[in-house]
Amino acid sequence: MKFPFALFLGLLLNLLSGPAFASNQQETAILAGGCFWCMEPPFDKLDGVISTTSGYTSGFKKNPTYREVSAGHTGHTEAIEVVFDPAKITYPELLEVFWKNIDPVAINRQFCDSGSQYRSGIYYRDASQKKAAFDSLHRLEKNKPFKEDIATEVVAASTFYPAEDYHQDYYQKNPLRYKYYRFSCGRDNRLEELWGESAHP
Repeated sequence: MKFPFALFLGLLLNLLSGPAFASNQQETAILAGGCFWCMEPPFDKLDGVISTTSGYTSGFKKNPTYREVSAGHTGHTEAIEVVFDPAKITYPELLEVFWKNIDPVAINRQFCDSGSQYRSGIYYRDASQKKAAFDSLHRLEKNKPFKEDIATEVVAASTFYPAEDYHQDYYQKNPLRYKYYRFSCGRDNRLEELWGESAHP
């Protein structure tokens, strides 16, 4: 008895459309850690991160500009949007990298940049991210290597507005200016002071 070709083809198509052969799912994380130029590099190098975008979030003005945000008039903070493949890297793993790249005790500032537009934050997009974010926060509160209280906000995500094109991948487009800014801002020294060898500059 011959196996009907149509049935064989149908079984093959079902197999190829199953979980094992499905296209990679993508998820998004929104995180703020001061200057967004400095937050892109540690995530760009992670296996499983598809893209990072600098922008603004958690404010009240629609379509804010860099000039407006940097002046502190919109309620936004500089942030990055991280698109990632959860099959390769998980949201909790991203949060581990996040903490080691910020100053969690700084209030309305990060390193040399001051103002609420530079506050640190985790902006969860659903119930799963909310649980992971607060679990991560509580774990850090119990095991933090510093005495000060954690000031990083953990709130529901609102609209994320991508920053102007010249801000995207700034560390790649302007490596010398980026390195000078990062050094002069004292970011890496402060990260080492907070986290020791586990810092992720």
